[in-house]
Amino acid sequence: MNTIKNKACGSGAIAIHGLGLLGAMLLTGCAALPAAPTRPMLYDFGPASVVPAQTGRRAPLPALILADVEAPGLPDGSSAVLYRLAYADARQLHPYSHARWSQPPAQLLQQQLREQIGRRRAVLKTDDGAAQSRGATRSGHPLLLRVELEEFSHLFNSPTQSAGVVRLRATMVERTPTGESLRGQQVFIMQKPARSTDAAGGVAALAEASTQLASELAEWVEQVASTPH
Repeated sequence: MNTIKNKACGSGAIAIHGLGLLGAMLLTGCAALPAAPTRPMLYDFGPASVVPAQTGRRAPLPALILADVEAPGLPDGSSAVLYRLAYADARQLHPYSHARWSQPPAQLLQQQLREQIGRRRAVLKTDDGAAQSRGATRSGHPLLLRVELEEFSHLFNSPTQSAGVVRLRATMVERTPTGESLRGQQVFIMQKPARSTDAAGGVAALAEASTQLASELAEWVEQVASTPH
């Protein structure tokens, strides 16, 4: 009896031990599985402004044709959030690994410009069939605005001090039967300090800088368009 009992107990111990080994193997296997990739955070400039256009105070201005914003200073079509380490090598752009813009910065900036300029005048696309007539100035010729985004990055002057930097070149031309006539060109630079030294801080600073820069560019457009030519 003791022998049978001892054998039974021994068999139970082996079974329990076997289950323990199987459980350990399963846990080890689970731990060895690759972790799910972390999805990057998507950012934009925030919701559109709810400030109504001032239609009752001043007469609306002639329409303006806004060409697609080009970005010769940025990787083509990239939606990466970029930063520079000015204290190490200011010539090198780095992408944040877990942050992306919802659209390429040039497209986000174009939306901002359309909103700001559109408070005083209609903003048309280059392929708009009514652009030639609705965009006419006093001389009867439409105005066209071209914008080149040259810099759009989170700039670190030191490991603890950074800012969002936006630089663009705006060119206003008047379309005439004989070609384009230059009305004005200006470089706009805006820099806003970042509240934190991470992607979220850089994004907020760049969005703030873009909003203010778009407002200043809209004022410049109004001045150039109203200057006799």
